Amino acid sequence: MGRVGVRPLGGRAPAKDPLIRVTGPLPAHPLDRIDLLLLAAVQENARASNKELAALAGLAPSSCLARMRRLEDDGVIAGWHADLEPAALGLGLQALIAVQLRLHVREAFESFGQHVRALPEATAVYSLGGTTDFLVHVVCRDTEHLRALTMDAFTSRPEVSRIETSLVFSFTRSGLPIPDPATAGSR
Repeated sequence: MGRVGVRPLGGRAPAKDPLIRVTGPLPAHPLDRIDLLLLAAVQENARASNKELAALAGLAPSSCLARMRRLEDDGVIAGWHADLEPAALGLGLQALIAVQLRLHVREAFESFGQHVRALPEATAVYSLGGTTDFLVHVVCRDTEHLRALTMDAFTSRPEVSRIETSLVFSFTRSGLPIPDPATAGSR
């Protein structure tokens, strides 16, 4: 099965580890009211200019740029991306594939996790606790593409015991809840 797009769709992890993105430690610097204000602004509009952000926060542009760089360096801002419409790219079908592994050993999790994160159709990969070991969000051209993907990339894997595929009818991405900047100093 060939590549779906120009670049792998699953490659959104931070530069520190090209395969896995997990919740990390707290930032090196505590977040203050201005940090929270800037984070809320860029989460709403990642294309806001440094000049706009500086004016919003009441900072000099150089101070704002230094804060934004610190937020990136500390891993608070994990990355920047464009939110593309799958159907516009000929990927009119989305699905969630729940995967249960045969053995619950590190090697099986690492091997399968690495495999699915490399799939160009995988837009998100979650490693879970419970009866489902992985939940994989995929985009496909059509049902035939999805069928081939599940057979070739999932059920043919020796680590896989069972999969369950659910079609996605609608999907909305929302931002993270950011604490109110007005109450940030009371923490």
